Amino acid sequence: MIRWLLVFLLGAQVVAADVVTPTRTLRPGTLITLQDLTIRDGLQVGAFDRITDVAGQEARVALYAGRPIPFEAIGPPAIVNRNQIVPLSYHAAGLSITTEGRAMERGGVGDRIRIMNLQSRATLFGLVQADGTIRVTQ
Repeated sequence: MIRWLLVFLLGAQVVAADVVTPTRTLRPGTLITLQDLTIRDGLQVGAFDRITDVAGQEARVALYAGRPIPFEAIGPPAIVNRNQIVPLSYHAAGLSITTEGRAMERGGVGDRIRIMNLQSRATLFGLVQADGTIRVTQ
């Protein structure tokens, strides 16, 4: 009641929409399946409204049953785990370097993660590729 009164007083336009919510509490790192999701009526800006956008993704934070799922709370499933030895590649201006490194954090395809070059012990940043390699960006 108070929410609607505030909206009326502020003159904002409110549109009721469907939001995707988990059917059970999901821990970080959980792969989200269709059985874990449902659609509910709600007012949530910045939350998913289609189950197909969420299914197959990984929970980045705890997702609680019945609460809308914010955009930043999920991402692609991690294919690189922390402390995993991964191939590194760097390509620039005709120069191509490949070596091995240690992942300093988890990451899915397209995520920017910290990695350590095993030969130089330098900490770098790179993008996780679909084949599990890291393309060094810095």
